[in-house]
Amino acid sequence: MQRDGRVADSLLALLSRDWLGVPVAVLVLGAGAGLIGVGGAWARVLGGLVVAGGALLAAGAVRHLVLLARGERADQPPGRLVEVGGHRMHVLGEGEAGGGPTVVWMPGGHAPGAEFRELHAVLAGRTRSVLVDRFGTGWSDVGPFPRTTAGEAEELLAALEGAGERGPYVFVGHSFGGLLVANAARRRPDLVAGLVLLDPTPLEVIAFGPPGGQLAAMRRGFLWMAVRQLFGAGPAPVDRAGRGCAAASAFAELSPSGLARVGWETVVYDGDLGSLPLLLVVPRDLIGGEAVLALARDAAEAERISRFYLRSRVRYLAASTASRLVHAPDGTGHEFPCEAPEFVVGVVEGLVRELRAAGGR
Repeated sequence: MQRDGRVADSLLALLSRDWLGVPVAVLVLGAGAGLIGVGGAWARVLGGLVVAGGALLAAGAVRHLVLLARGERADQPPGRLVEVGGHRMHVLGEGEAGGGPTVVWMPGGHAPGAEFRELHAVLAGRTRSVLVDRFGTGWSDVGPFPRTTAGEAEELLAALEGAGERGPYVFVGHSFGGLLVANAARRRPDLVAGLVLLDPTPLEVIAFGPPGGQLAAMRRGFLWMAVRQLFGAGPAPVDRAGRGCAAASAFAELSPSGLARVGWETVVYDGDLGSLPLLLVVPRDLIGGEAVLALARDAAEAERISRFYLRSRVRYLAASTASRLVHAPDGTGHEFPCEAPEFVVGVVEGLVRELRAAGGR
């Protein structure tokens, strides 16, 4: 299994190289030319088709490199690029801490920090606010493989230090980002003043939830996106193939078998965060969870699925003795940070005020 994992990581690292499309296209062109040289009507026809396909791939690969270089020249990073493990990570810090903790945002999925640009912009006018692009997102390099929650937690802490940011921090994470910042807090509680977890991913839903294949489908989608980018057929605007590869790698651990390998390093369990102030912000119900409920075979199983998700959703309360439950506005679902940004900013700012009143800790 470890050998298979190393092979997969090596292939992802190779696929993340934006120049890879050119040699692949050349190989296809060579294969077509070889078929034509074999002789025979069918070989010439098939060879001609392969050559035509190779020419299209070559044109797309060159176009991808040209547009990517042009876009990167025009779109300069607004923050700092700091070295973490030999790769560059982008950190954007704005605002003044004002004697209180610095807020660090982490979006869900494997999204760049800019996903929380609106929240960051509002809070930066009131305190120090930081956006970080994980490796493989935003202006950061693709970084090493595999991408793991445990590794990204360590990289986040190193990037903040390299950028000159100083704790204590209030980490704010949504979904998979919540899982990541909880990991960072478990590793360095001395740097963390508080946590705001926005419907964070509980590993129980991956290890024990009803099998649906959604995460596996998302991973395949990321891989397909990377291949399309290499040959200039990806979604606009032109993007690096490495982003899809990094996301696919990060999602690899989010399966029952994947968690069996990394669970001890990834899980944040009961009491792991001591008495760290923790706000767990979750919706009251499963609005937006229709795809999960659709897995049920009958009404009884739908009730069980609903109960399972609603109860596992609040499991992070047990991670700290100083945790509190906050409900998202009525009518919002898992994506409430986008649906109710003012509410999220208010929750985070409220915790910052509490910590300032308590002396920052």
